[in-house]
Amino acid sequence: MSDLHPVSGSRRDPGAPGPLLRLLKMLWADKPATCAALFLLLVVLCAVFGPMLLDAVASKQNLRGRNAPPFDLSQPWVMWLGGDQLGRPLLARIVTAASNTMAIATGAVLASMTIGTALGLAAGWSRGRLGQAIPRLADVIMSFPSLLLAVIVLYMLEPSVGNIILVLAITRIPVYLRTARAEVLEVRERMFVQAAIVMGASVPRIVFRHILPVILPTLVTIATLDFAFVMLAESALSFLGIGIQPPEVTWGLMVAQGRPYLTTAWGLSFWPGLAIILTTLSLNLLSNWMRIALDPAQRWRLETGGKKNG
Repeated sequence: MSDLHPVSGSRRDPGAPGPLLRLLKMLWADKPATCAALFLLLVVLCAVFGPMLLDAVASKQNLRGRNAPPFDLSQPWVMWLGGDQLGRPLLARIVTAASNTMAIATGAVLASMTIGTALGLAAGWSRGRLGQAIPRLADVIMSFPSLLLAVIVLYMLEPSVGNIILVLAITRIPVYLRTARAEVLEVRERMFVQAAIVMGASVPRIVFRHILPVILPTLVTIATLDFAFVMLAESALSFLGIGIQPPEVTWGLMVAQGRPYLTTAWGLSFWPGLAIILTTLSLNLLSNWMRIALDPAQRWRLETGGKKNG
């Protein structure tokens, strides 16, 4: 097997670590990003396994435990964060609510990123009417405030996980569309793209083999930040009463349901709100790390601990 690098043509060092191991080492060198990644891993595990393990516990009502205070170690561990207005354990509900919260954010980000990137690639490569019409579509969507558009659409439709994902995805498409288009317009003028055109490569091969890998790190970084934005938008919709409806539950809905009890049972809104804050903060820290790790000009900061070799 050849030791040549597939892009640069230079020989690989047989003892050099693979790309995944190299990323993990850079992640470990950035302690805040490491803590953020571990916390997000915990959230993902709660979202995947929480409903299977704690769904029955989270939905079981106990009126004797209504608005139970937190940190009562005499109670079972699921009640350590207290109980809600129906006596259901807050800890179990926060764990199970992670499933819907993550599903909405992941679905909206993946849908908007896929559609927006595809439209951005088409708009950036085409120099005809298509290249002019697609950005106008983004301008039309962005002319409406995203949260207001979501409120109007969800008011007319039934609030459900699918409809919320659809609405939030539509409002975020222009972000990826405009970013991808700008990146394509710049990358298509580089010499390796022009060489591929001269050699007679097809348009799909040029776009997906030579252009998309170059612009993908920027889009992934934006998606990490957008994940936090979508989470906050879903929480705002649930807080307004047009998001997820009971018996389904999300962190935003838990905050909304605990609002009338802020003076008597502060934990009902505090704990799910803290989960939202920590998750969005972790996403921002991880996004900042990804921006550096995926940039060849800045990657040395992580590989050398911020000290450039002389």
